[in-house]
Amino acid sequence: MTAFFHTILYIPLYNLLVFLISITPGADVGVAVIGATLVVKLILLPLSLSAARTQKAMKAIEPELKVLREKYKDDKEKQAKEMFALYATYKIKPFSSFLSILIQLPVFISLYWVFRTQSLPHIDETILYSFVHAPTAIASTVFLGLISVTGHSIILAVAAGLTQLAQAWYSIPVPPASAEVGGSPGEDFARAMTMQARYVLPVIIGFVAYSSGALALYLVTSNFVALAQEFAVRQGKQTVPKAA
Repeated sequence: MTAFFHTILYIPLYNLLVFLISITPGADVGVAVIGATLVVKLILLPLSLSAARTQKAMKAIEPELKVLREKYKDDKEKQAKEMFALYATYKIKPFSSFLSILIQLPVFISLYWVFRTQSLPHIDETILYSFVHAPTAIASTVFLGLISVTGHSIILAVAAGLTQLAQAWYSIPVPPASAEVGGSPGEDFARAMTMQARYVLPVIIGFVAYSSGALALYLVTSNFVALAQEFAVRQGKQTVPKAA
Protein backbone atom coordinates (compact mmCIF):
# COMPACT_ATOMS: atom_id res chain seq x y z
CA MET A 1 0.00 0.00 0.00
CA THR A 2 2.86 2.35 0.86
CA ALA A 3 4.59 1.59 -2.44
CA PHE A 4 1.34 2.24 -4.32
CA PHE A 5 0.86 5.57 -2.52
CA HIS A 6 4.48 6.51 -3.24
CA THR A 7 4.26 5.64 -6.94
CA ILE A 8 0.79 6.97 -7.75
CA LEU A 9 0.82 10.21 -5.76
CA TYR A 10 4.11 11.13 -4.10
CA ILE A 11 6.46 10.78 -7.09
CA PRO A 12 4.14 12.49 -9.62
CA LEU A 13 3.58 15.43 -7.28
CA TYR A 14 7.30 15.75 -6.58
CA ASN A 15 8.04 15.70 -10.31
CA LEU A 16 5.37 18.34 -10.88
CA LEU A 17 6.96 20.59 -8.27
CA VAL A 18 10.48 20.15 -9.67
CA PHE A 19 9.22 20.73 -13.22
CA LEU A 20 7.53 23.98 -12.21
CA ILE A 21 10.63 25.12 -10.34
CA SER A 22 12.69 24.48 -13.48
CA ILE A 23 10.43 26.60 -15.71
CA THR A 24 9.70 29.37 -13.19
CA PRO A 25 11.70 32.54 -13.83
CA GLY A 26 14.50 32.59 -11.28
CA ALA A 27 13.55 29.06 -10.16
CA ASP A 28 11.47 30.57 -7.36
CA VAL A 29 10.18 27.77 -5.12
CA GLY A 30 7.28 29.83 -3.76
CA VAL A 31 5.92 30.56 -7.22
CA ALA A 32 6.35 26.89 -8.15
CA VAL A 33 4.38 25.80 -5.06
CA ILE A 34 1.51 28.12 -6.05
CA GLY A 35 1.67 26.72 -9.59
CA ALA A 36 1.59 23.13 -8.33
CA THR A 37 -1.40 23.97 -6.13
CA LEU A 38 -3.30 25.44 -9.08
CA VAL A 39 -2.55 22.36 -11.22
CA VAL A 40 -3.82 20.02 -8.47
CA LYS A 41 -6.94 22.12 -7.91
CA LEU A 42 -7.59 22.19 -11.67
CA ILE A 43 -7.43 18.38 -11.82
CA LEU A 44 -9.84 18.13 -8.88
CA LEU A 45 -12.07 20.95 -10.15
CA PRO A 46 -14.97 18.77 -11.40
CA LEU A 47 -15.18 17.08 -8.01
CA SER A 48 -14.94 20.35 -6.09
CA LEU A 49 -17.61 22.04 -8.20
CA SER A 50 -19.92 19.05 -7.80
CA ALA A 51 -19.59 19.27 -4.02
CA ALA A 52 -20.21 23.04 -4.05
CA ARG A 53 -23.29 22.64 -6.25
CA THR A 54 -24.60 19.96 -3.90
CA GLN A 55 -24.27 22.32 -0.94
CA LYS A 56 -26.13 25.01 -2.89
CA ALA A 57 -28.87 22.56 -3.81
CA MET A 58 -29.19 21.37 -0.22
CA LYS A 59 -29.66 24.95 0.90
CA ALA A 60 -32.31 25.49 -1.78
CA ILE A 61 -34.47 22.58 -0.60
CA GLU A 62 -34.01 23.33 3.11
CA PRO A 63 -37.62 24.59 3.47
CA GLU A 64 -38.93 21.24 2.19
CA LEU A 65 -36.56 19.36 4.49
CA LYS A 66 -37.82 21.43 7.40
CA VAL A 67 -41.40 20.41 6.59
CA LEU A 68 -40.42 16.73 6.53
CA ARG A 69 -38.57 17.01 9.85
CA GLU A 70 -41.63 18.53 11.48
CA LYS A 71 -44.12 16.15 9.84
CA TYR A 72 -42.22 12.99 10.82
CA LYS A 73 -40.54 14.19 14.01
CA ASP A 74 -41.96 11.20 15.90
CA ASP A 75 -40.97 8.63 13.27
CA LYS A 76 -37.26 8.98 12.52
CA GLU A 77 -37.18 6.01 10.16
CA LYS A 78 -39.97 7.46 8.03
CA GLN A 79 -38.34 10.89 8.21
CA ALA A 80 -35.04 9.54 6.87
CA LYS A 81 -36.83 7.62 4.10
CA GLU A 82 -38.77 10.70 2.97
CA MET A 83 -35.68 12.90 3.09
CA PHE A 84 -33.72 10.52 0.87
CA ALA A 85 -36.72 10.34 -1.46
CA LEU A 86 -36.62 14.15 -1.68
CA TYR A 87 -32.90 14.03 -2.48
CA ALA A 88 -33.64 11.52 -5.24
CA THR A 89 -36.43 13.72 -6.64
CA TYR A 90 -34.05 16.64 -6.99
CA LYS A 91 -31.14 14.40 -8.04
CA ILE A 92 -29.03 15.48 -5.07
CA LYS A 93 -26.23 13.31 -3.73
CA PRO A 94 -25.93 14.51 -0.12
CA PHE A 95 -22.67 12.68 0.56
CA SER A 96 -20.76 14.02 -2.45
CA SER A 97 -19.07 16.66 -0.28
CA PHE A 98 -17.65 13.98 1.99
CA LEU A 99 -16.50 12.01 -1.06
CA SER A 100 -14.71 15.10 -2.33
CA ILE A 101 -12.87 15.46 0.97
CA LEU A 102 -11.95 11.77 1.08
CA ILE A 103 -10.49 11.85 -2.43
CA GLN A 104 -8.53 15.04 -1.82
CA LEU A 105 -7.09 13.82 1.49
CA PRO A 106 -4.48 11.46 -0.06
CA VAL A 107 -3.37 14.28 -2.36
CA PHE A 108 -2.95 16.59 0.62
CA ILE A 109 -0.97 13.97 2.54
CA SER A 110 1.27 13.41 -0.49
CA LEU A 111 1.95 17.11 -0.84
CA TYR A 112 2.66 17.30 2.88
CA TRP A 113 5.33 14.61 2.56
CA VAL A 114 6.74 16.18 -0.59
CA PHE A 115 7.21 19.47 1.23
CA ARG A 116 8.37 17.87 4.48
CA THR A 117 10.76 15.14 3.31
CA GLN A 118 12.45 16.83 0.36
CA SER A 119 15.08 19.32 1.48
CA LEU A 120 15.00 22.08 -1.10
CA PRO A 121 17.01 23.59 -2.71
CA HIS A 122 18.51 20.10 -3.13
CA ILE A 123 16.74 17.93 -5.74
CA ASP A 124 16.43 14.15 -5.47
CA GLU A 125 17.16 13.24 -9.09
CA THR A 126 16.74 9.51 -8.41
CA ILE A 127 12.94 9.83 -8.46
CA LEU A 128 12.65 12.26 -11.36
CA TYR A 129 11.02 11.14 -14.59
CA SER A 130 13.27 11.09 -17.66
CA PHE A 131 11.52 14.12 -19.15
CA VAL A 132 11.83 16.21 -15.97
CA HIS A 133 15.15 17.96 -15.56
CA ALA A 134 16.38 19.32 -12.26
CA PRO A 135 17.08 23.05 -12.31
CA THR A 136 20.78 23.87 -12.32
CA ALA A 137 20.24 26.30 -9.47
CA ILE A 138 17.35 27.41 -7.31
CA ALA A 139 17.55 31.15 -7.03
CA SER A 140 15.27 31.62 -4.07
CA THR A 141 13.46 29.68 -1.37
CA VAL A 142 12.19 32.95 0.08
CA PHE A 143 8.81 33.83 -1.37
CA LEU A 144 8.44 37.50 -2.34
CA GLY A 145 11.82 38.08 -0.76
CA LEU A 146 10.25 37.93 2.70
CA ILE A 147 8.88 34.49 3.62
CA SER A 148 10.80 31.21 3.72
CA VAL A 149 9.01 28.31 2.03
CA THR A 150 11.51 25.67 3.15
CA GLY A 151 11.40 26.39 6.88
CA HIS A 152 8.81 27.53 9.42
CA SER A 153 6.77 30.64 8.68
CA ILE A 154 4.45 32.06 11.28
CA ILE A 155 3.16 34.57 8.72
CA LEU A 156 2.05 31.87 6.28
CA ALA A 157 0.73 29.67 9.11
CA VAL A 158 -1.53 32.48 10.35
CA ALA A 159 -2.56 33.23 6.76
CA ALA A 160 -3.46 29.55 6.25
CA GLY A 161 -5.60 29.53 9.41
CA LEU A 162 -7.37 32.79 8.54
CA THR A 163 -8.11 31.80 4.94
CA GLN A 164 -9.44 28.45 6.17
CA LEU A 165 -11.68 30.33 8.60
CA ALA A 166 -12.94 32.57 5.79
CA GLN A 167 -13.54 29.60 3.51
CA ALA A 168 -15.45 27.70 6.22
CA TRP A 169 -17.63 30.69 7.11
CA TYR A 170 -18.46 31.38 3.48
CA SER A 171 -19.06 27.87 2.19
CA ILE A 172 -20.27 25.75 5.15
CA PRO A 173 -23.79 26.60 6.34
CA VAL A 174 -24.64 25.82 9.94
CA PRO A 175 -27.60 23.37 10.18
CA PRO A 176 -30.36 24.38 12.60
CA ALA A 177 -30.44 22.63 15.96
CA SER A 178 -32.86 19.71 16.17
CA ALA A 179 -34.85 21.54 18.84
CA GLU A 180 -35.53 24.31 16.33
CA VAL A 181 -36.76 22.10 13.50
CA GLY A 182 -38.11 19.00 15.18
CA GLY A 183 -35.15 17.02 13.97
CA SER A 184 -33.04 14.30 15.48
CA PRO A 185 -29.93 14.14 17.68
CA GLY A 186 -28.09 13.14 14.51
CA GLU A 187 -28.79 16.61 13.13
CA ASP A 188 -27.37 18.12 16.31
CA PHE A 189 -24.25 16.05 15.66
CA ALA A 190 -24.05 17.44 12.12
CA ARG A 191 -24.41 20.94 13.55
CA ALA A 192 -21.63 20.28 16.07
CA MET A 193 -19.33 18.98 13.33
CA THR A 194 -20.07 22.07 11.23
CA MET A 195 -19.23 24.38 14.13
CA GLN A 196 -15.96 22.52 14.64
CA ALA A 197 -15.17 22.90 10.93
CA ARG A 198 -15.72 26.63 11.35
CA TYR A 199 -13.79 27.25 14.55
CA VAL A 200 -11.53 24.28 15.33
CA LEU A 201 -10.31 23.27 11.88
CA PRO A 202 -8.72 26.67 11.12
CA VAL A 203 -6.65 26.38 14.30
CA ILE A 204 -5.54 22.85 13.36
CA ILE A 205 -4.71 24.03 9.83
CA GLY A 206 -2.63 26.85 11.28
CA PHE A 207 -0.57 24.45 13.41
CA VAL A 208 -0.08 22.03 10.50
CA ALA A 209 0.89 24.89 8.20
CA TYR A 210 3.60 26.03 10.60
CA SER A 211 5.48 22.78 9.99
CA SER A 212 6.40 23.88 6.46
CA GLY A 213 6.30 27.20 4.67
CA ALA A 214 5.67 25.42 1.37
CA LEU A 215 2.74 23.50 2.84
CA ALA A 216 1.34 26.71 4.32
CA LEU A 217 1.61 28.41 0.92
CA TYR A 218 -0.24 25.45 -0.63
CA LEU A 219 -3.03 25.77 1.96
CA VAL A 220 -3.37 29.54 1.51
CA THR A 221 -3.57 29.17 -2.27
CA SER A 222 -5.97 26.23 -1.99
CA ASN A 223 -8.28 28.19 0.32
CA PHE A 224 -8.37 31.16 -2.06
CA VAL A 225 -9.24 28.81 -4.93
CA ALA A 226 -12.00 27.21 -2.84
CA LEU A 227 -13.44 30.64 -2.05
CA ALA A 228 -13.40 31.54 -5.75
CA GLN A 229 -15.14 28.27 -6.66
CA GLU A 230 -17.81 28.82 -4.02
CA PHE A 231 -18.39 32.37 -5.22
CA ALA A 232 -18.69 31.19 -8.85
CA VAL A 233 -21.22 28.51 -7.91
CA ARG A 234 -23.31 30.96 -5.89
CA GLN A 235 -23.37 33.43 -8.76
CA GLY A 236 -24.45 30.71 -11.20
CA LYS A 237 -28.00 29.76 -12.07
CA GLN A 238 -29.99 27.54 -9.76
CA THR A 239 -28.79 23.99 -10.25
CA VAL A 240 -31.64 22.19 -8.48
CA PRO A 241 -33.90 20.56 -11.10
CA LYS A 242 -37.63 20.88 -10.66
CA ALA A 243 -39.37 17.98 -9.03
CA ALA A 244 -41.31 15.74 -11.39
